[in-house]
Amino acid sequence: MQCHVCKKAEATVHLTQIVENQVKKVDLCEACAKEKGVNDPTGFSLADLLLGLGASQKMEEATTAAGTETACPACGFTQADFKKTGRLGCSECYQVFAEGLEALLKGMHKGTQHKGKVPAGHRRAASTKTRIDKLEADLKQAIAREDFEQAAALRDAIKSARKEAQTA
Repeated sequence: MQCHVCKKAEATVHLTQIVENQVKKVDLCEACAKEKGVNDPTGFSLADLLLGLGASQKMEEATTAAGTETACPACGFTQADFKKTGRLGCSECYQVFAEGLEALLKGMHKGTQHKGKVPAGHRRAASTKTRIDKLEADLKQAIAREDFEQAAALRDAIKSARKEAQTA
């Protein structure tokens, strides 16, 4: 079996990680394993291997550009802690390390905004609220243009959408 990193040498180190019932395997040759710090638990980040070899270094470069290591004011989590664990300390960390995290998350996922499943009731409520917000913005624009016929139609549409939301 070939090394996943250099794609030349025979893999002698085999790493397995199970996340949410999905198995991810990484096979490394001796030289690449040593280079990535697999033998040293403090320097090894499986996330680096799975994300494209060195993703957390890019984040580290972005957050330490000022010369001092950034720490989260809420939990005290540092870049070194992130590299060691592959996780952030608290929700505030996402703001503190935002610059480097965006590139890292784009490499890991399809985008940087969550587009997961939403219960049907919440989805309807959210889409109705979005529709009402758009109608209200259009109403303001119609009033600013002094298009009062359009404004009246939009007002009626907003009332109708609100009644619909209350009955649902």
